[in-house]
Amino acid sequence: MDGTLVDTEHLWLQAELLTMLRLGGEWNPVDQQHCLGGPLERVVDYMAGKGDPEIVRELTEQGVGEFLISTIEGLLLTEQVSWQPGARALVCEVVDLGIPTGLVTASWRRLIDAVHISIASDLGFEPFTVIIGGDEVPHSKPHPAPYLQAALLLGLAPADCLVIEDSPTGVASGLAAGCRVVAVPHLAPVADAERLTVIEGLDGWSIETLWQAAITPAAQR
Repeated sequence: MDGTLVDTEHLWLQAELLTMLRLGGEWNPVDQQHCLGGPLERVVDYMAGKGDPEIVRELTEQGVGEFLISTIEGLLLTEQVSWQPGARALVCEVVDLGIPTGLVTASWRRLIDAVHISIASDLGFEPFTVIIGGDEVPHSKPHPAPYLQAALLLGLAPADCLVIEDSPTGVASGLAAGCRVVAVPHLAPVADAERLTVIEGLDGWSIETLWQAAITPAAQR
């Protein structure tokens, strides 16, 4: 969701900066890149480790997570969320073709709902057959559980699913689940791997050309 479908990473950066200010620590682009793609528990642990120990103890780890979630939720509800280039057209094409779709994100359900208000309002319809949040699976990304759960609910074998991701964490999750993966690196580079296709952006791509690229061996591209 964040960074792949919609451009929210600048809002996450604001929320992270505000959270670290509350924790008496500092935050920079390297920290943001390290935490790209979640899951939230890993981000909270990382932020707590960079904060003032006394303040962190005062808030408790759960309090740090709640502060971060509440801050980003407020930003998502008050700021206009914009699509990543090419993402809106691709979603509309997939829906028009009747292809089942799953939104699989490390974000928690309350954050998905905040973004979904903007997406559904803009499109005028529900684009996703299933939605899997980071707090709705036993293990979040980079574990394969989120994509395995989505494939199960869609009634499809993972090998017949195309995953589109922007972070190394998300790519690792899709590959571990056995899916074909197209990566659109946003803030962090993505290493080459089998069943992985890396592109610069979604603009100009159709679902057919993405699938063809994903199933074509690297040596033949």
